[in-house]
Parts: sequence; C-alpha cells; structure tokens
Amino acid sequence: MQLFSTPRNPIPDGATVGVFKGYDGKNLRYARWEPTVRVKQGTICVFTGYSEYIEKYFETVSDLRRRGFAVTVMDWRGHGASYRSMNDLRKGHIDDFSEYENDIQCFMREIVLPNCPSPYNALAHSMGGHIVLRSISKAGTCFDRVVLLAPMVKIHSSILVIPPKLIHAYCKVAKALGWGYNSLLSEPASNTTRINFNSNGLTSCRERYLRNCILQEVTSSFTLGVPTIGWLNAALNSIDKINSPEHFAKVRIPSLMFAAGMDNLVPCEAIEEYATNLKSSTAIFLSKSRHEILQENDEIRAQFWTAFDAYFDVTKS
Repeated sequence: MQLFSTPRNPIPDGATVGVFKGYDGKNLRYARWEPTVRVKQGTICVFTGYSEYIEKYFETVSDLRRRGFAVTVMDWRGHGASYRSMNDLRKGHIDDFSEYENDIQCFMREIVLPNCPSPYNALAHSMGGHIVLRSISKAGTCFDRVVLLAPMVKIHSSILVIPPKLIHAYCKVAKALGWGYNSLLSEPASNTTRINFNSNGLTSCRERYLRNCILQEVTSSFTLGVPTIGWLNAALNSIDKINSPEHFAKVRIPSLMFAAGMDNLVPCEAIEEYATNLKSSTAIFLSKSRHEILQENDEIRAQFWTAFDAYFDVTKS
C-alpha cells in the first residue's frame, strides 16, 4: 500500500501507510504521522468528505504536525485506495451509513489506540463530519473533542432540485425496485472534476484548486462521480437520524463547527441551527468561504486555524 504525490503536493515525511480491516473484514487504507515538534498535543484523526482521499489532506497533515499533533487519516470504504463494492469505480455507493461508523470503530481499535498518543480528537469535513456526529453519540466514543467543517447535517436544496421529502420518497421506492446501484443521473458517472475554476463551488483558491486537479490526474481511479440512488437514500436516512431529538440527547462530546457562507452543498444556516441543539457545541461562520474550508485561500484558512488553535490551546513552536 502506498501514497501518491505530485510536485505541488508532496507526501509529508515520516508516513506510515497500511491497511486495516473494516467491520466486515474488507481492507481499508490508512496513513499516520508523528508530530514534528517536541510539544505533544495528542492525536487528530482526519475524516474526509465524499470522493476525497488521504492525499488531498497532505497540507492539513503538515499543519497539524507543526502544532504538535500526531495525525491519522483513513480512506472510507468505496473511496481512495480502500475496498470498493462497485465494479464501476466511478460510482459512490453505500447501503447504510452505519457501515462508515462501524469502520471508524475498527480504525480506532486497530490503528489509532495502539499506535498514537492520547487525547484523541477528530477533524472532519462534510460527509466525514456527518459520520463523526453519528460516532460521538455512542457510549464509549474515543474522542475528547471534534472539529467539524461544513458537516453534512443537511443537503442544500439546490443540489436536490426537488424538496428533500420527495427525493427521499423516490430513493426509497427506487431502491425497493432494485435501482439502488444506479447513478442518480442517467448519464454515466464521471470521476473527472477538471471544470473551469470560475465555475467551481468548492474553493475560491485557484492555486489549491489546480493542485487538487493535478492530483486527481495522478489518482484518477480514486475520485468518484455522482453517487448512486442507494447512497443518497442512505445519506437522507442518516440525516434524519442525526437530526432527531434522541440523537441530540446522546451527544455529550464538545464540538466546534464551521459553516461556510458561500457553501452550495451544505446550507450554512442548517449547521448554525444544528450546533444550538447540542449541549457543548459552538458554530463559527466563515462568510467568504466555499464548501472546502481547508482548501480555501490563505485568508480563510488563517481564520480557521486561529479558531482551531484557541479551541485546543495550541502554542505553536
């Protein structure tokens, strides 16, 4: 098992790379690093969004190591170099989000707890943030604190096109008819995202956008296209679950959430409202940020890291 690099996106030194067994014995890729400074802050477990993978977070890994954190990252099943259930590697599919959640438990038990220093904290983006929210509602969670960037607590209406209840009903019927493995769009799923920079809704940073486009050319089989009907059905089921009063009552882990003001995938107002329903949660609004906060321009990233450092009481060397 290996990591892939480009001149603009080198592999941080000292990586340990391998596989661990998911909840059903399938191989999932991970990487971990030690901090690069003497002051030790514990471990940050990075959990990526839909269609993302370890290599996209090399810059973030380096940022965290300089702050004294050991860092671990895993590829979700169906993502990156982890096990794929679909013959068409462009399709993103899952039957139930509990599969992702169960894989976190295996990751912590097999890789993080035996090899990394405590305390254990999570830094998660979008879909990864959603899965972490599921995980921290369980008794015995390993995380002390979590930082969630544009967590998928709801899907923007502009993406769904029709009201969520209608699309959810359609997905349920379609899955029952055996169409769950079909892509949401009639045309073949595409794993290419080299669209015009000015048309992208993910980041306002041209340099990081181009870096990620070049990385996708090197790791072309890693990037997913449009998810399947089954994936969206599972996502909407899980969104209902994490927005229930029962879920809110079970979450006692402190969380810091970031809402992006120019996000066209996850509505920022939904994140701010969600944070008010949790016992120990704070939401920070980044008015100029698009969806991928850690891939944003230096000014927006600096705002994020200032809040992060204050949250963890980081004293940079």
